[in-house]
Amino acid sequence: MSTSASKHPKGLYFLFLAEMWERFGYYLMIGIFFLYMTDTQSGGMGLPKNQGSDIYGTFIALVFLTPFIGGLLADRLLGYRLSITIGGVLMGLGYCGLAIPGDTFFYLSLALIVIGNGFFKANISTLLGNLYSEPQYLPQKDTGYNIFYMGINVGAFICNFVAAYLRNTYGWGFAFLAAGVGMFIGLIIFWAGNKTHRDYDIRKPAQPHDMPLWKVFGLVILPAIIVGVLSWVLIPGDVFGSDSTDAFIFGSIPIILFYVSLWARASVEDKKPIAALLSIFAVVVVFWGVFKQNGTALTTWAEYYTDRSLPEALEKPAASLGMVQQVDATPTTVPDFDAAFRTRTDEAGKVITKEGAAPYLNNLPQEEWPQEGSSLSLISTELFQSINPFFVIILTPVVVGFFGLLRRKGKEPSTPAKMALGLFVTGLSTLVMVGAVWAGGNGQDKVSSLWLVGTYFVVTLGELCLSPMGLSLVSKVSPPRLTALMMGGWFIATSIGNKLSGILASLWDTYDDKQYFFWVNFAVTVSAALVLVLMLKWLRRIMEKPAL
Repeated sequence: MSTSASKHPKGLYFLFLAEMWERFGYYLMIGIFFLYMTDTQSGGMGLPKNQGSDIYGTFIALVFLTPFIGGLLADRLLGYRLSITIGGVLMGLGYCGLAIPGDTFFYLSLALIVIGNGFFKANISTLLGNLYSEPQYLPQKDTGYNIFYMGINVGAFICNFVAAYLRNTYGWGFAFLAAGVGMFIGLIIFWAGNKTHRDYDIRKPAQPHDMPLWKVFGLVILPAIIVGVLSWVLIPGDVFGSDSTDAFIFGSIPIILFYVSLWARASVEDKKPIAALLSIFAVVVVFWGVFKQNGTALTTWAEYYTDRSLPEALEKPAASLGMVQQVDATPTTVPDFDAAFRTRTDEAGKVITKEGAAPYLNNLPQEEWPQEGSSLSLISTELFQSINPFFVIILTPVVVGFFGLLRRKGKEPSTPAKMALGLFVTGLSTLVMVGAVWAGGNGQDKVSSLWLVGTYFVVTLGELCLSPMGLSLVSKVSPPRLTALMMGGWFIATSIGNKLSGILASLWDTYDDKQYFFWVNFAVTVSAALVLVLMLKWLRRIMEKPAL
């Protein structure tokens, strides 16, 4: 980063560090969230995988839906710095609240995190874009977002080691408390750099053809809440798989219609850039639907289908850092799994348990089971979620350098072309998991952890071509007075994709042959990439307009 210091505004580095610590808290929480909900042995909630996947998908969907509201309030009323502060405080309290046992505090804490992220997420990205509004910084905007994105992943990489140590040594509650501490550290850093970004905290009042704030809440947000609640309560059975999915999908319709109306009411010069962004939003839903399965389907694969044993030389050092899970053959209370690691549930929806050996041993040859009085030392499952951010940190300079080289030769792809490439590469990552299924005989045998390392490597390349480029594209193409609102639209697309990931992951147990689970992911991702390729000429013409 030091080599680029003269090319980037000073505020980048404070926002980098603030976002790093905020993401430390978020990804620490999300890294153990599914494990906590489905744990039946160490004080977790004991939920079946499909219910845990549904809650996980709904939560990460709502987390990225609320930036629509936060961006709107920041644009018109609160400003970015105050919105970021409110969001950080609410998220920090929510993470700490998860340390308190009981369903009431669990769901209340999730609500605080959802609302807090709405105030924080879109607005810190928009504030970063404002820093690059100066002519001398404008050519480096893509690179600035790549650096910022690397900050996200430094936090995401570190947090899982902290989570593993705390939950293995002290329990789930202490790990959730650490997430709250990380969030508050991020807020302190943000305000320490106030003088570097305060001049870019500029509110954008509504224009004559904009919908007033009170009308947005009355005609968009309130109907979304009402439709969501009624869909949950009144629809008999499930239309899309669960009550929460029905509520989310139907509740999203008023917000989607608002963005369509934003395009319909826009001035002639604003219509095309808004149409371009809405088209991009629709396509990238698929990327997030596949990518966000790292916390559900890929975590399940790491937990039960991956050989997590440690070399003997590493057992003691890893154990001293709290990164080791001990497993023995002593009968204890475990989920009543079948041969495919599917659970049975009672009438209340709780997992039925039985007395038996640790589930990890189910697809391990009997001769490899630990002898009486001994145990196996395994890598904690959540540590696999540090592989993706590790690769982001390592590969970001490579990707930035590669596109920089192409730029100097006049051959750099357009931002939408980079995103199409990212979608295609993401599709290839699912084929790595098809190979993992073949190697393990569809779960009959454990497979090397290198399969997960490989799929995370490939999907990270796709991510680096798409996610930071998407943030940059919104900042470049949006009409200036609508930037935060359109950034909120990017996060709505992320939200819908996140919910899609939960829907797809909740179907995991319905696939007898797991390769077809990953083939479906491949098909939808590559199809989305092809759609984006077909739009490239149109998008390029819009981006080349002098006004943009």
